[in-house]
Amino acid sequence: MIAAGEPAFRAKQVYEWIWKKAARSFDAMGNIPKTTREWLSEKFSLQIVTTAEAQYSADRTIKSSFQLHDNHLVEGVLIPTRERVTACVSSQVGCSLTCSFCATGYMDRKRNLESFEIYDQVVLIRDQAQEKYGQALTNIVYMGMGEPLLNYANVLKSIEQITSPEGLGMSPRRITVSTAGIAKMIQKLGDDQVKFNLALSLHAANDTKRNLIMPINESNTLEVLKAALLYFFEKTGNEITLEYIVFNKFNDTIEDARELYEFAKGIPCKINLIEYNPIAQSSFVNAEADAIAKFSAFLESKRMIVNIRRSRGRDIDAACGQLAGKKAPADA
Repeated sequence: MIAAGEPAFRAKQVYEWIWKKAARSFDAMGNIPKTTREWLSEKFSLQIVTTAEAQYSADRTIKSSFQLHDNHLVEGVLIPTRERVTACVSSQVGCSLTCSFCATGYMDRKRNLESFEIYDQVVLIRDQAQEKYGQALTNIVYMGMGEPLLNYANVLKSIEQITSPEGLGMSPRRITVSTAGIAKMIQKLGDDQVKFNLALSLHAANDTKRNLIMPINESNTLEVLKAALLYFFEKTGNEITLEYIVFNKFNDTIEDARELYEFAKGIPCKINLIEYNPIAQSSFVNAEADAIAKFSAFLESKRMIVNIRRSRGRDIDAACGQLAGKKAPADA
């Protein structure tokens, strides 16, 4: 700004417009002189994320298809419940992991998202929550398309911007990053002493089964992952969430629950049992309600903290594992 003949304080004004006020254009920067706004528009561009399409579920969940500056699409979800209002955001266009139960796993990874593209998703979902439901955003989960720890620098930078007083000012304790299990990057999170929460998408607690549904396990075995999680806790003091989708006649027996307990014991954690949301590419179906109840009861008998997570947004393919960056049907 000084080089352009502007006063130094103008830089702070523009920065505030871009981040804190999430301006969609230079023209929107009301306290910046018109000539300066014109100069900014000539010299620079704001590569903003826009909402290409929004779908509304019967349970008030909203799935948005977000268009990036290069026309790639990613999906994000607003999940309003009685206790909280959560933004689920994507970290990559597609995914390089090939988890057999996840729609995104059947896409190619096109590229990593920049930190500002993740930030913009949060802003757009926050605005949706206010406009549609009059509610403030309370939580953010990095559980959309992509593997966050394979876009490590941009994910951490986005969280830094989201939690900054000069950004959205959200508490890192209200942010959860979910990983399929990249052990060395989990350790790096510990070394970086991050303040946000970590969730591991586990879904099977023996290596043979996990290899079948999550090929990443072949190079990041359960033994290696457990060591990484313990290291993370030792460095950060942050409790870990183990996410476990319960598949019918695959990982839903008491023996499976016992294996999960053996993996989880000694790790300061809670366990989320998740309903499966079927996708066209996979033959998996959700476990029976009775099997899930018995599974949960076994873990609770071992004094594990267990939550059963009900699916939301399933009718618009917005539930866990269903995001695929595809256009909605014309009659949706």
